[in-house]
Amino acid sequence: MSIEREVAPGQVGFDAKRLAALDAHFARYVEDGRLAGWQLVISRDGRVAHASTCGRRDLEAGLPVEPDTLWRVYSMTKPITSVAAMMLWEEGRFELTDPISRWLPEFAAPQVYDRGSAGQPYTVPAAEPIRVWHLLTHTSGLTYGFLQTSVVDALYRKAGYDIMSKPGVDLAQACRDWAALPLLFQPGTGWGYGVSTDVLGRLVEVVSGQSLGDFLRTRIFEPLGMTDTHWWVDPAGDDAKRLAALYVPGPAANAAVQAGAATRFDPIGQHALREPDLHSGGGGLICTAADYHRFTSMLLREGTVASEGTAAGERLLSSRTVRFMTRNHLPGGVDLDRLQTGGFAETTFEGIGFGLGFAVVRDPVPARTPSSPGSYYWGGAASTAFWVDPAERLTVAFYTQLLPSSTHPIRPQLRQLIYSALTD
Repeated sequence: MSIEREVAPGQVGFDAKRLAALDAHFARYVEDGRLAGWQLVISRDGRVAHASTCGRRDLEAGLPVEPDTLWRVYSMTKPITSVAAMMLWEEGRFELTDPISRWLPEFAAPQVYDRGSAGQPYTVPAAEPIRVWHLLTHTSGLTYGFLQTSVVDALYRKAGYDIMSKPGVDLAQACRDWAALPLLFQPGTGWGYGVSTDVLGRLVEVVSGQSLGDFLRTRIFEPLGMTDTHWWVDPAGDDAKRLAALYVPGPAANAAVQAGAATRFDPIGQHALREPDLHSGGGGLICTAADYHRFTSMLLREGTVASEGTAAGERLLSSRTVRFMTRNHLPGGVDLDRLQTGGFAETTFEGIGFGLGFAVVRDPVPARTPSSPGSYYWGGAASTAFWVDPAERLTVAFYTQLLPSSTHPIRPQLRQLIYSALTD
């Protein structure tokens, strides 16, 4: 499914020349080899005002980025899983303050890292249980093995959990494995990026009685008309031809290829071409720009399915729930800067809070962003990103496939150029 412009930029308050300059700016990323290609979608008042593509989805095959290109969105899966959990919350299936051990007994007695090495860690009992809201806000103490910033993430790698999940392990077993590892901090006392949303996905499974894949498909994807969103792509099918290749910044191969040029990285990229053992609610989805636009449009409409969805006019969430999710839920109402534990994340920290599945702009000045207070967003490890700005009635999503997302200042530059193109 492809996406196209629906309204002239000037009709919704954009300067068309400045949007063209935005495209030219990011085209230079392709021209000098930093990115293989990219796709950008900007909407205002629910209508697409700008949709552009540039470069190649597969450099080696010479295939261009097209409107229906498939992208690994990695951690942009997290907001979708968070919406799924809150749909169950709206049904009264759990409270945000409930201990997750009520459904996942392996988390009944968590231990917290205190001191020592990965070879001999010393732990203390958690002062309080991991609760549902801890998973939604990344304040659970769970972490990622690939961060390489603490003894605890070294223990994750030792247990087989690095940038990819342990082979042959499903979500239920992974949760049992993570529960046996120490937490990075006492629940509710810090903010640490990790497998919290994957555990939340397992909670969705147990509470709903469906697999995470089935729940997302029947309760979110089908109502929204997200027909191009999957956990994997059949290598023998037509969709494999639409899948963008995955790249990393590489060393200079020769005089014609500069250091940092996008270099194909199939060891991880090829994982998208086989069915996963674990449906990762924290980073497993592949989709088109059109499909993710349907999801962000639902958020901008505060839970309502847009007219093109199969359940047009129906609600996935109430407006009050969407507004509740996109407020700052960090303890004491502080910035991420006060609670973050370092390591990789899809956000800056000053002036930024965190809600139930989204980073939230509290104050644009310390955040050094022109976004409105109350804007919310997230991104993926391969440099994809989206945000929703309710005050400006704006949604933006950018797609490319470059690991890691910290390689280039794509996200702050997007904000600079897009807000500078608004004229009203």
